[in-house]
Amino acid sequence: MAEFGEKKSAVGPPVAGWKAASGGAGTSLETHRGEPVSNGNCSVSDASKRVQSESSCESPTWESTGSDSASKPIPRRSSLIKDGSRAGRERKKTVSFSSSLSEKKISSAADCIHSMVEGSELRKIRPNSRVYQRYYLLDAGLQALCWEPSKKESDKARISLASIREVRTGRNTETFRTSGVYEQISEDCAFSIIYGQIYENLDLVANSAEVANIWVTGLRYLMQYGKHALDMLASSQDSLRLGWLEQLFSSAADSDRQEDVEEGIRLQSAIKLIQTVNPGVSSGKVEHRFKELQRVRERVCGLTLDNGSGVKDHIETKRLTGRNERVTKQEFIEVFHDFCTRPEIYFLLVQFSSNKEFLDTKDLMRFLEAEQGMAHVSEETSLKLIQSHEPSLEGRQQGYLSLDGFTSYLTSAECHLFDREHDTVCQDMSQPLSHYYINSSHNTYLIEDQFRGPSDISGYIRALKMGCRCVEVDVWDGPDEEPVVCTGHTLSPPLALRCVLEAIGRFAFVASEYPLIICIENHCSLRQQKVMLQHLVGILGDRLYTNPPDEGDPYLPSPHALRHRILLKGKKLGPSSDGEDGEVSEEDEGAEMCQRIKAANSGGAAPGRSEKDMLQKSITFTAITQSNPPHLPPKRFQLLKELSDLVNLCHSVQFIDFPTSSKSQKPWELCSFHESLAVRLAGESPGDFVNHNKRFLSRVYPSPMRIDSSNMNPQDLWKCGCQIVSMNFQTAGLMMDLNTAWFRQNGNCGYVLRPAIMRQEVSYFSADTRDTVPGVSPQLLHVKVISGQNLPKPRGSEAKGDVVDPYVYVEIHGIPADCTERRTRTVTQNGDNPIFDESFEFQINLPELAMVRFVVLG
Repeated sequence: MAEFGEKKSAVGPPVAGWKAASGGAGTSLETHRGEPVSNGNCSVSDASKRVQSESSCESPTWESTGSDSASKPIPRRSSLIKDGSRAGRERKKTVSFSSSLSEKKISSAADCIHSMVEGSELRKIRPNSRVYQRYYLLDAGLQALCWEPSKKESDKARISLASIREVRTGRNTETFRTSGVYEQISEDCAFSIIYGQIYENLDLVANSAEVANIWVTGLRYLMQYGKHALDMLASSQDSLRLGWLEQLFSSAADSDRQEDVEEGIRLQSAIKLIQTVNPGVSSGKVEHRFKELQRVRERVCGLTLDNGSGVKDHIETKRLTGRNERVTKQEFIEVFHDFCTRPEIYFLLVQFSSNKEFLDTKDLMRFLEAEQGMAHVSEETSLKLIQSHEPSLEGRQQGYLSLDGFTSYLTSAECHLFDREHDTVCQDMSQPLSHYYINSSHNTYLIEDQFRGPSDISGYIRALKMGCRCVEVDVWDGPDEEPVVCTGHTLSPPLALRCVLEAIGRFAFVASEYPLIICIENHCSLRQQKVMLQHLVGILGDRLYTNPPDEGDPYLPSPHALRHRILLKGKKLGPSSDGEDGEVSEEDEGAEMCQRIKAANSGGAAPGRSEKDMLQKSITFTAITQSNPPHLPPKRFQLLKELSDLVNLCHSVQFIDFPTSSKSQKPWELCSFHESLAVRLAGESPGDFVNHNKRFLSRVYPSPMRIDSSNMNPQDLWKCGCQIVSMNFQTAGLMMDLNTAWFRQNGNCGYVLRPAIMRQEVSYFSADTRDTVPGVSPQLLHVKVISGQNLPKPRGSEAKGDVVDPYVYVEIHGIPADCTERRTRTVTQNGDNPIFDESFEFQINLPELAMVRFVVLG
């Protein structure tokens, strides 16, 4: 999950407007095409849609009118037998700056029916594609569904509940499917009522998925229990939750040494009880809600009382004031309901519950099989889960999972989105090393920017703990005949090579047992190379892989065969060295950055000019020259023979072109590519690049222009099969998110098996494909963003207080054909429990190389 607060455009992608099919004379529909609207929104902007009718007295509309039921008090259970008409109801829009005490979250069938008696604004879809705004409600006796306004007589603008045959969710009737507004209706907001002898259908669209769920749940409950529904509602009363909360309250009163439970418990005790169930909620918000309730109580009781003679009863005043620091049982239950009830979880529960209030063992079995994809589920499995998550003693004894137990299970580690099987190594690790992506770090010793940032041993420790399997060590001559590690030609301070190797030796196999590659960039004199050799052998010892490769092997050994071994990547003397030291070309990735900085500042430093200004100018210069980098002839240096002999499976060679590599390159020879060159090759010869990487390792390092230690997109190189894409681990953001997520899929061991199409000799794959991949079956990915909880205020937000207006981006990263993103609507002023309830569908053409990223913004 990406970090909350990452910057991104808040405007959704433009969606083409729609037109309804002609529904008769005088019917027209005007649209503004290209109007940006939120994906999956249940309402459509006023400006973009209008329907007019000349002949009908019913005015069909498709306007974004908010449901007023959300802002009105939810009636108590006694209201079920009162008059359900709308007479005398004031329906005006209000603005509230705090959560209303009357807004009761849905947690039972009774809550749904209370809301239905109060009524909701729904949109009726007709076969002629007309859309009518109506107010629907249950009558007082729960016998019929009524609506208004209507040209029909009041006794005919109703459907008897006894005549309802089915309540169907989604756009699953012929009326919906043939409607001209089909594409503009959210699947989660639509439902249909099938009724009567000839199975007529009433097709409705709610303003939100929650309102649709309320009607579907309530109607199904009434269908199931019929005339006994009132008795069932009266007897349920959330008995499991109430019994458990009363027990919690009594235990807290005993802890407070409170003899009279009616006097309540301490405010801080009540806050802690609620935080044990909802740890993410702040104590300040809970305390504020208790104080709101207490102010209501004080207004009812009267804080100052007249004793009849005009003198205020100060004894009663003092007693009420003292209770402000205590919480009554009723107050505790009400605030608990506010902060610990998630309606979206209740609506999931009722889909599988046989009684709409809790899950028994058989209900839970069906849920685990159908929704969680678990195999071989038994009632014993359900009972074990209930014993682990059901908070009430009664529920555990009877084998019932209440809403609170169900919430506990769904928010536990057992239900994490990430598949727990991938927490350990789950891929075949016996294939050649070149068949794997390898988690790699660039200039591992740096912990900030590339030019003047500090160096630290912690860079190696952090990378190795994160599963990195390829670290970089740039070695230069140091003082006192001790080699040092640093980026040459820069202002970054050096580290002693001995300390670096000690850290590597200690943490090399903490996170993974598979081989670690150390990229040695050697710039030392022969004298200090001998010291380097002593440190390598003395500190790393037998873990160094020193066996020469077999000339007849067409591939490198496997990660499994190289467990707990350290491979050195570097320059190696040719066979003509005759056992003596020799000259080889020097690898100096920092030289180009230095040359560009010098060229950018060749005019001399102006008086008062800061180092920051010089760096900014150099970055601008490198950006201009990146596409045509200056030719840098490689330097030559003397390489110690004994040091050369330590390099075996990762011999660094210069890349010329793909035909040359195909003819003469050995499996143990490795090419390092500058980022710009690698991207150019990926664009010009994508198929050749993929074929090259079937047999040989390729390492790609960041462009010298990335002085700020920014990262390239690893997907651009992974799609070409490049195994070692070096990342600046110290720089968080999208690119490191992708790298971290990618290597989690195989137990975070640092190795991920590449897609089969990139390993098979006879297959052909172009990294630049923007269509389906030959030989690979596309898959449809369905994603439903349901809700969030306790979202923090985003960094940099200018909103006052704790106001959060969250929305979610769902991003697909992979080959070009798969890269896309979708956005939910914005939930205004709700970071505590925003409900999105939006579904998206993506076609994934190469699933083995695709990732899903969720970004929560506000």
